[in-house]
Amino acid sequence: MHAVVFAYHDVGVNCLNALLEAGVTIDLVLTHQDDPKENVWFGSVAKLCEEKGIPYLTPSATELQTLTPKIQAISPDYIFSFYYRHMISGEILSCAKIAALNMHGSLLPKYRGRAPVNWAILHGEIQTGASLHVMETKPDAGDIVGQIAVSIGPDETATDVFGKVSKAAVEVMKQVLPALIQGKVPRKPNELAKGSYFGGRKPADGRIDWGKTAQQVHDLVRAVAPPYPGAFTQWQGQDQIVAKTTLKGPFPSQLNLGAPGIQVVDNRVFGICGNQQAVEILHWFPAKQNN
Repeated sequence: MHAVVFAYHDVGVNCLNALLEAGVTIDLVLTHQDDPKENVWFGSVAKLCEEKGIPYLTPSATELQTLTPKIQAISPDYIFSFYYRHMISGEILSCAKIAALNMHGSLLPKYRGRAPVNWAILHGEIQTGASLHVMETKPDAGDIVGQIAVSIGPDETATDVFGKVSKAAVEVMKQVLPALIQGKVPRKPNELAKGSYFGGRKPADGRIDWGKTAQQVHDLVRAVAPPYPGAFTQWQGQDQIVAKTTLKGPFPSQLNLGAPGIQVVDNRVFGICGNQQAVEILHWFPAKQNN
């Protein structure tokens, strides 16, 4: 069984390893050069390829389109995509003799699109998961091949949940690989009308609106907590990254719950929210710091 794999991030590393352990021959890997402006806290697909002697390329989005003849010549049984960030054209997808499959970090059809773990936490979900699906030109729209759910705890951050999703992705691969190796692709409908699509997030989207409810603020903080760019607010003329909050009291009686914004009482920092409830800020630091 031969495959061409598009991969990045921890999910890319872990799922590549799952393919290798199952005896799949990987003829080529397409990955990304790390962005010097990004906080790279995750595993390196390029490093894994070097260690395993797997040919790999790091094309730009434009360069990727020129590689169609190369992938056609390989004529892989499968194309896999594991957290690859560029759109893969229909011409490339059609190079797979059996199927082109993508691993997505949500319970499809929910949270199609970019940053699914972050969006799920931001919306207060109590579970998400990993879904392997057939790739179409429309993002995250093809039939579901395998899927495993994971829980989201009330105080877990995106990094915590991403670790669970990464492990679930490997379990999905282990479940479906025996069938895939036999050339059989299990399918169930991806009912798009029951789900939702979300775009990417920018660091500026992390600005805290203290007019929101305490739960909404807490969820935003968890969704973008470092090593992601972080939620932020202004205090004494300086943007502060709010890295950790809690909804758990007891809170001081001196808090003025009618005045949204930052209050400091007894050396404890609180954010007063629009529903006249508070979050306690357990860790924050000036935005220019990197810790």
